[in-house]
Amino acid sequence: MPIDESRKFLPVRIAVLTVSDSRDLATDRSGDTLVARIAEAGHELAARTLLRDEAALIEAQLRAWIADPQVDCVITTGGTGITGRDVTPEAFARVLEKEITGFGELFRMLSYATIGTSTIQSRAIGGVAGGTYLFALPGSTGACKDAWDDILVHQLDSRFRPCNLVELMPRLQEHLRAA
Repeated sequence: MPIDESRKFLPVRIAVLTVSDSRDLATDRSGDTLVARIAEAGHELAARTLLRDEAALIEAQLRAWIADPQVDCVITTGGTGITGRDVTPEAFARVLEKEITGFGELFRMLSYATIGTSTIQSRAIGGVAGGTYLFALPGSTGACKDAWDDILVHQLDSRFRPCNLVELMPRLQEHLRAA
């Protein structure tokens, strides 16, 4: 992927939320994977926590991080499937101002190469709220690697060409200034 070395790298402050009824921080391999990749890419881990699969808890944490000026991006792992306890996309729907539909579409396309038609069971989603990027990934370590390595590492790099999400950050709330 084209990185323009003449452009300055701008670190993004990223919060990681694991959604799980069965894991804790000591057994959270997917969260660990994201944290390691965030650091390797030169970004800052703004916060990390783990919550049960409860939409109200997830929504409250998302809102807290959206309101925090020290968080530019939130990445969640877990709760994006189709079982009764999978409620991360529902929590996202309560807070998103704009959905980045291409994120989920691209994730499932890339995931198809690894897991075939099982990718239809993922409700991975991306969007923006309050000037903060939000991405919900499946709970598997492989899915987190695929989403980070094939999409997010590029779009969260200010040097990525022809365009990236970082260069849009100053404009995410321009609709509020126009009011």
